[in-house]
Formats: sequence, structure tokens, C-alpha cells
Amino acid sequence: MLLLFIGVLLPLWGFAGLVEELREGEPFVFDEPILMFAHEMATAGFDRAFLLFSALGYTWGVVPLDIVLVLALALRKRAREALFAGLALGGSALLNVATKQLFARERPSLWESISPEDTFSFPSGHAMGSMTLAWVCLLLAWRTPWRWPVALFAGLFTVLVGLSRVYLGVHYPSDILAGWTAASVWAVCCFFAVFQHRRYPWQQRQVPRTP
Repeated sequence: MLLLFIGVLLPLWGFAGLVEELREGEPFVFDEPILMFAHEMATAGFDRAFLLFSALGYTWGVVPLDIVLVLALALRKRAREALFAGLALGGSALLNVATKQLFARERPSLWESISPEDTFSFPSGHAMGSMTLAWVCLLLAWRTPWRWPVALFAGLFTVLVGLSRVYLGVHYPSDILAGWTAASVWAVCCFFAVFQHRRYPWQQRQVPRTP
């Protein structure tokens, strides 16, 4: 029940609120001030760091890790775990493409970005992809000794990827929040769909003994 609330109901409420505000056409009051604050912090060092985190959040990090994770699980003959990872990660990418086209929000244009983008903005694909991967890794590791290190690393990585997109001026903060909330709902729903009947990752099906 706690996972349902934290991973589905609360993010779903947040995403619905963001969508409602977006459809009303009014700007989010926090978007521009946060963007300008991030831009005022710009230095050459921050440029290099956030360009790196932006690249790791998609082309050079999240996407290769998605593929490696699914293949590794499949090669270990963990069919259910591989199915969950593939469905969550692949479905998240497709869902992001569809929602971007549905809402067709233009990207911020407050300054000329050092890493410009030409696709739609809402929700952030980097935020959604990194958060989906974080949830998948955390849920797979939860009943292992690695759960807290995974939670710490995945959470920090997801936040840094989201911040990088705001710093670079290619996403509004509301795009990042939308990506995080949508990813949470999707990943946890995939978990419930695949690991039903109280069967969790790495748990073997109990075969009844014959008397």
C-alpha cells in the first residue's frame, strides 16, 4: 500500500495538476524564476558538469544502461525481471514521445542554450528516462542488501540529470516534474502488473512437495 501511494497515487495527482495548469495556458509561476536563477549561476565549470550529466541522462548513460540491464536479466534467465525492466524502460520512452506530441509545449527561449533542442518540451525525456531507470533498479534491488546504495545513487543521479536540463535552459522545471511523476506512475504500475500475486524480484516460485 505504501508503494502504491508513493509510486502511483501521489505522482499521478502531481502529474494531473501539472497537466491541468498547462491546458489552462497560464505559465507556471515557478518556471521562469528558477530558470533565471540557474542561468545566473552559469560558469565554465558548471557548463562542463551539466553537459556531462545531460549526456549521461540519455545518449551516453541511460539508454545504454537500459539495454544492458534488460539483456543481463535475460541472459541470467530471469524472465520476469527482464520483462518488467523491458516493459517499464521501453514503454516509458514510447510514452514520452506520445505525450510530447500530445501537449506540444515549446521549449524555453529565455536565452540561447549551449545545448539546444528542437523537439517539444513537456514532459522531459531525460527526467522521465532517468527516473524510470531509477525506479526499475530500486524495485529490483529492494529485497537485496544493495537497496539503500541503489536508492542513494539512483536518486542523486536522477536529480542531477533533471537539474542539468534546467541549467542548460532546454526545459522548464515543470517539464522535469512532469517527467518524474509520469515515470513513477508508469514504472510502479509495470511492477504491479508483472510481479502480481505477491511474487517479488528474485523470489522463486515455491513448488509444493509431494507427500
